[in-house]
Amino acid sequence: MSDVSGSGSVPGSGLEARRTLVRAAHVVDAAGSTADGWVLLAGAVIEAVGSGPAAPEATEVLDLGDAVLTPGFVDLHGHGGAGAAYEDEAFDAALAVHRAHGTTRSVLSLVANPLPSLVASLERIRTVAATDPLVLGAHLEGPFLSPHNKGAHNESFLVDPTPDVVDALLDAGAGVLRQVTIAPELPGAIDAVRRFVDAGVVVAVGHTVCSYDQARAAFDAGATLLTHACNAMPGLHHRTPGPIAAALEDDRVTLELILDGVHVHPAVARVLLRGAPGRVALITDAMAAAGSPDGSYALGSLSVEVVEGVARVAGTDTIAGSTLTQDRALRLAVAEAGASLPDAVGALTAVPAAALGLGDRLGRIAPGYAADLVALSPELDVQRVWGAGEHLP
Repeated sequence: MSDVSGSGSVPGSGLEARRTLVRAAHVVDAAGSTADGWVLLAGAVIEAVGSGPAAPEATEVLDLGDAVLTPGFVDLHGHGGAGAAYEDEAFDAALAVHRAHGTTRSVLSLVANPLPSLVASLERIRTVAATDPLVLGAHLEGPFLSPHNKGAHNESFLVDPTPDVVDALLDAGAGVLRQVTIAPELPGAIDAVRRFVDAGVVVAVGHTVCSYDQARAAFDAGATLLTHACNAMPGLHHRTPGPIAAALEDDRVTLELILDGVHVHPAVARVLLRGAPGRVALITDAMAAAGSPDGSYALGSLSVEVVEGVARVAGTDTIAGSTLTQDRALRLAVAEAGASLPDAVGALTAVPAAALGLGDRLGRIAPGYAADLVALSPELDVQRVWGAGEHLP
């Protein structure tokens, strides 16, 4: 998997890295907001932060005026954009469109496919991640999903998490497999959760018809995520509470949320954000149509039609991912879900970073953290983006 650590010097050169001082009217992360703030970048890491006119000397000073400066966004769950999917031979355009909207670190999600196809996709992502530190690895959303809540996954490619299949995917995903979604009611699922967790893979419960007790068993076995909460799972019922209740009451669990005005009603988003403070991660679940016009697309082997920005499996009412970018999720979190700006920023940065076990290096504006920054207008539109200290075009 990508190494997100950084250094304040140029490797092998004996020279100190370029030091850039970035000033903004407001510096905001999950810890709060600082007026008249500054951030000193030294290569790929943040060297110092502060406020007011006094600041360290720097090679370059950038004054962003009335901008809001936040950490770079971390997307735990996205399938593509700009007409490309992460299963494709090349997906540079997909990464670029999300980076332009503030996503500086991405986990690349794969839909259910035959095992040889998944192995090939993992190898392509490994190749990209080897030279691109902004790619955090792969997420196998399939194939361990319930056929009764498969969403936009081809049922023909769903399998039970038998030891042989789990071991094959762990072998193929060595060094790149970051995350996997499992329906805990499937035969062998709880053992598979333990096996993946022991191998250092983050496990999510999702695409499931599981009961409350089955979800709790998965969390007790080491699962720590709920894949796109409320979607492709039983709803919260007063007598059969299901996986949503199990996740809400378990402080070990982070809940993914697609906040696009389509997947989850704003009132439900407010319930989740208030019920699990500091544990909701805003994801895109974006497919190839993100950053592209309406029309016909593919999600894995399925045909998708996008109308007025909403993606559905062709000929059905089944939602097929989203066309969301994380900056829009931020604006909706503040405007419609009632989140404070620091909390909304945290749901895009510190919360997903912590869910991946990277909370000590990503998602905050503090010394020693990665130099991933997003400059936003007062209306929260993206103006500039830095990833690992580099300005992203």
